[in-house]
Amino acid sequence: MPRSSRSSPLEGLARAALALAGPVLLVTGAAAQQAVTLEELSVTSPSPILSVQASPASASAGPTGVLPVVTSTVSPVTVVTQEQIARDQPRTLGDALFDRPGISASTYAPGAASRPIIRGLDNARVRIQENGISAGGVSELGEDHAVPVNPLVSDRIEVIRGPATLRYGSGAIGGVVSAENNRVPSFIPDRGVQGQVTTGFTSVDNGRLGAASVDAGGDGVAVHADGFTSATDSYAIPSGIQRNSATASQGGSVGISAIGDRGFLGLSYSRYDAQYQIPGGEAAQSRTRLTPHQDQLLARGAYRPLEGPFEVIRFWGGGSVYRHDEIGIGADGIDGIQAIFKNREVEARIEAQHVPVFTALGTLTGAIGFQTGRRVLNTQLEGFLPRTESRADAAYLFEELAVGNGLRLQAAGRIEGDRLNSIATQVPRDDLPVPGEDPLRYPLTRRFAPKSLSLGALQDLPYGFVASLNGSYVERAPTGYELFSLGPHDATATFEIGNPSLRLERARTAEVSLRRAEGPLRLDATGYYTRYTGFIYKRETGLRCDDDFASCGSGDELRQIVYAQRNATFYGAEIGAQLDLLPVGDGWAGLEAQYDFVRAQFDDGSYVPRIPPHRLGGGLFVRAEGWFARVNLLHAFDQVEVAPLETPTRGWNDLRAEVSYTKPLDPLVYGASAVTLGLQGRNLLDADIRNSASFKKDEILLPGRNVRLFLTARF
Repeated sequence: MPRSSRSSPLEGLARAALALAGPVLLVTGAAAQQAVTLEELSVTSPSPILSVQASPASASAGPTGVLPVVTSTVSPVTVVTQEQIARDQPRTLGDALFDRPGISASTYAPGAASRPIIRGLDNARVRIQENGISAGGVSELGEDHAVPVNPLVSDRIEVIRGPATLRYGSGAIGGVVSAENNRVPSFIPDRGVQGQVTTGFTSVDNGRLGAASVDAGGDGVAVHADGFTSATDSYAIPSGIQRNSATASQGGSVGISAIGDRGFLGLSYSRYDAQYQIPGGEAAQSRTRLTPHQDQLLARGAYRPLEGPFEVIRFWGGGSVYRHDEIGIGADGIDGIQAIFKNREVEARIEAQHVPVFTALGTLTGAIGFQTGRRVLNTQLEGFLPRTESRADAAYLFEELAVGNGLRLQAAGRIEGDRLNSIATQVPRDDLPVPGEDPLRYPLTRRFAPKSLSLGALQDLPYGFVASLNGSYVERAPTGYELFSLGPHDATATFEIGNPSLRLERARTAEVSLRRAEGPLRLDATGYYTRYTGFIYKRETGLRCDDDFASCGSGDELRQIVYAQRNATFYGAEIGAQLDLLPVGDGWAGLEAQYDFVRAQFDDGSYVPRIPPHRLGGGLFVRAEGWFARVNLLHAFDQVEVAPLETPTRGWNDLRAEVSYTKPLDPLVYGASAVTLGLQGRNLLDADIRNSASFKKDEILLPGRNVRLFLTARF
């Protein structure tokens, strides 16, 4: 066809949407029955045998609605595919992961500030990264702070637990949430250009969004661009409107890479902007809202030497500048900036995968890596953290021994050097001020050398099952805010007091998994037990403060929170399963089910605060002839295992339903290769849903009945 007669991708989107009414193009039966595999997803594997980067299109290669299960790693890996992101259209990483087995979210400001919680662990124990580099921001300092990552432009989201987290640092003791995309291009599309455009509307909050990404290239140069925008009004709850809960965000990126036969080297720039309100309690009365902004540079590369001891050398490097203002009505009755948070952060990691070594026991493969980072945090006005600088340098090693007969043994180790310096405060033991005396404040530098080790085994079993067993010992250094905080945090209505004497936190974990990725039954099941020595947590004292420590015990505005340390035990399980039962056209009708729980107690029998409840869910699905339909109920049990001063949380039911249709298209005619149109319902019973893991559970409800209309076109 002559070039002038071809439709451009954007010109063809409208015709692609209209083409849904036309004849159905069938997907082959074989493709409809295949589960999503590790290679298709290019998962950030905890094994040193890291998969080759795939194009974003391959992240949606599996049939719609199939449970993605990763079987080639000792550690459990939860994957949210690009296709699932396009259907759910989450505005935060917490939204994207809230209902996954073993994962919850803080939901402090639903749709804006909702950070993932993994196995009951959050903030300092969960690392959030984008393309291998820390996402930046200050989301771990307070549940009201947004993560400056929008999942709408992600090719996939991975949640990595267990020994694999040693690759990223002691701050990942609970897990790693990794948003992966092609902002630094690592491939040239087959047809020279590919991309995706998605848009949607939600009824519960009058929400509207749009996102687009495009990859192009030729002659050894690849480019990438993406952008997103979303806005919502205050969302509806069964009893009315959750006041002061509106959100807005926008941003995007551009990137370029040089790609050759033996590797690639690239750079990207991205921008994130948002404004969102904090619902519930004093925050709603004060019309509190936050305005995060972040600029980020990211570099990535890989090189395959022709000879020598290393097969592949990879590196990641990046830096970000972040700021948000907390705006609201202050004690003087004036609406203005009440607090400012700033974060400057740089990080780099280089990893060398050695050539296979053939031994009498089997083939040994592995990688050695080095990581360094620096971070400067600062809060102003009513901020609770003095200027704090953190530095970290680390080395790590992964090795895998393929013994034979489907048995692989894995070992990993990490040693780290951390230095933190700021202004420490020594408060009295009873957390009450001494009349006429200010608490002692002094400059302090703390140094830590966390060391971690893990061992694991992976065994192939009959019928496609894979079993794994691993154990790990991990040390975590306290963070700057756990050591040095002192002051009011307006948005969370807390007065936070750090503890400059905190020690290393130590965790010993045993974990067993059984997984199956292909065939009519897909299964991902894991049980774990973790013993913490010196577990660091936020202890609510029951005292109230105003804006300074001198008011603690006599104030009435802010809950006093003190960082404390105790021994604790966590154990639990997470299970997800799907079963294809009846053939329907070129696809299947089947059942799905999930269950998860975590129990967390201190040695005296009391419970760790804000732990997610037991959850049980299941339903029916049909995927055939380009159609996907699903009805599912997720039930959360009453959470009565609560900490002192914490209230029980009633259980809830979330009835969900979805129907969508995907039509493959001829890109030469329509400018798009496929288009998906669908409807998705959440909380269809319009139930009162409170999140027991949230600081705001007694003040806000999660959104009520919601219907989402979504449209996605790929080209």
